Amino acid sequence: MRILISPDKFKGSLTAPEVADGMAAALRVRYPDAELICKPVADGGEGTAEVLTTATNGTLRTVQVHDPLFRPVEATYGISGDGQTAFVEMAQASGLHLVPPKQRNPLAASTYGTGQLIHDAIRQGVSEVVLCVGGSATTDAGIGMAAALGYEFLDHQNNPLPPIGKSMSQVTRIRRTVLIPDLGRVRFRVACDVDNPLFGPNGAAYVYGPQKGATPRLVKELDKGLRTIDGVLKYDFGIEEADMPGAGAAGGLGYGARVFLKATFGRGFDLVAQTLNLEDEIRRADLVITGEGSLDEQTLQGKVIAGIARLAKVHQTPVAAFCGRLLLNPDQIRQLGLIDALPITPTGMALEEAIEQAPFLLRETVAAWAVGLPGRLDKN
Repeated sequence: MRILISPDKFKGSLTAPEVADGMAAALRVRYPDAELICKPVADGGEGTAEVLTTATNGTLRTVQVHDPLFRPVEATYGISGDGQTAFVEMAQASGLHLVPPKQRNPLAASTYGTGQLIHDAIRQGVSEVVLCVGGSATTDAGIGMAAALGYEFLDHQNNPLPPIGKSMSQVTRIRRTVLIPDLGRVRFRVACDVDNPLFGPNGAAYVYGPQKGATPRLVKELDKGLRTIDGVLKYDFGIEEADMPGAGAAGGLGYGARVFLKATFGRGFDLVAQTLNLEDEIRRADLVITGEGSLDEQTLQGKVIAGIARLAKVHQTPVAAFCGRLLLNPDQIRQLGLIDALPITPTGMALEEAIEQAPFLLRETVAAWAVGLPGRLDKN
């Protein structure tokens, strides 16, 4: 029996590799002769760089950069084993988790640190950067990132502006005369799972600004700034990308990556699956076991479990899923195409205890489920 083990992280408790190792340990006790293939996955968010780096036999590199409020912070990104591709998570440098709740203010925040990570990767000689966006503390249309790579943003008196959210509405000119060497030779791909435009009711400020600390007044100011940046780029460079799906991702970083880096876009899970050659592994497997922290409505919209189930359906490979909490009904589980979906958290257990006990709970749940597994597979 060949079993492919491809879970995402259980956010807050277990990384994707830790989940895969726990599942494999439980199955190995029950079926010592089974061929277990561990391929941890991600959806383009937190943990994606580590998954892709491991999958390509690469190395992780930690550097000191600026956090969203320009304080020093250590951030990690990955470089593939062949040295050609860097895997950068913007949240490592510009993430909301880096800013205490009382200090959150997207007018003062910047993606400058993300640009520093990209700059460092280019200095290592990579020819491609995969940028994973999401979880940001920023709404700056990527001007912070661009500033770290050599762009300058000027006001009406040609004075340089700090690359923060508040400056967007003051920009009248963008200068690109000091771009870092080799920027033009590097390809950029953005892993993005949202379709929001840059501005407007469904844009970066109105949809995501409040969770970053923006009051209704600040949301309006940020939206005005996003419109201003778009207007300047239209006038100076003839660039019109504000309505592109994903332009509003990560406070407009999607837009910035497109206009400043000429990045292409892809769904996070699809990018990871392609890098891992996941569909071929699914085709060759007798069973796929996957999982993520919460199996809920968002799963149906294209998170890891839905992506794996979609690929498995093509090859008629059965899929079972484990999760921290299960919020789907039986009809929704069948809609996903799963043979089983099980929560590892006992009813009534407090969240803090469940997180602390997650490794044990995962192994015990998988081991109990695996009893009589071959017979259940025959029925499917």
